[in-house]
Amino acid sequence: MRAFALATTALAVLALAVPVRAETTDPVVAVVNGTQLKKSDLEAAYATLPDQYRQMPLEQIYDPLLDQLVSSTLLLARANQENLADDPQVKAQLARAHDGVLRDGVVKKAIDQGVTDEKLKAAYEAMKSQPGFAFEETRAAHILVADEAQAQAIIKQLQEGADFTALAKEKSTDPSAKTNGGDLGYFRREAMVPEFAEAAFSMKPGTIGDKPVKSQFGWHVIKVEDRRQSLPTFEEKEPELREQLSREIVTALLADVRKGATIEIFNLDGTPKAK
Repeated sequence: MRAFALATTALAVLALAVPVRAETTDPVVAVVNGTQLKKSDLEAAYATLPDQYRQMPLEQIYDPLLDQLVSSTLLLARANQENLADDPQVKAQLARAHDGVLRDGVVKKAIDQGVTDEKLKAAYEAMKSQPGFAFEETRAAHILVADEAQAQAIIKQLQEGADFTALAKEKSTDPSAKTNGGDLGYFRREAMVPEFAEAAFSMKPGTIGDKPVKSQFGWHVIKVEDRRQSLPTFEEKEPELREQLSREIVTALLADVRKGATIEIFNLDGTPKAK
């Protein structure tokens, strides 16, 4: 919690430097020496936390985060009392922070303007035509038992005409088999353990494996029902498309700002860098 406290103190101070005020209801969460701290201030501090803390709901870390927000408010007040804004080193740090906010703002503006729903959907349509976009799915059923001998006996029964669904309901140790007869529905290769996936995707639809397959769960008797090619949905691919478009926009932005710019490069010691 000490690491959390140090991180949130520093980040909350930065958040307070540019307070965010919500346009809708923004209740006061604390008053420190007459200074109101609002929900939006707390949310701004929360948004700057490391990933491991943002994975937790705000409500879960509300008390410690609010405590650090109060501390950061008091630290900011002390800094103002001591006129630290006039300190040359602090001025330089503030200038760098100011420049960083502006740089980030330019990039964010370009991304916000360029990554539209229309462009995302157009990128999805273009991606659909690329080789490898579709993925293979297999529909299979299985009977799971504890040992190989039992699995072999079940395979023999099936070869003699026994009903797969009935045997799955009767003998499978997979709890769901009692209701679904061992049917696993359609699945991608990566959804199953490697041994099972390798067997299921190598079998022809409409066949039952003549050898049981061992996995960490036991021994599987596998029946493959069908195989099909499916396309990822737009919703599945949207995060990837958004990231891809954002990279392209930033690359184009950097190329644009360099266009026509006069740039001189020097070595670390200040001497001209050889071209």
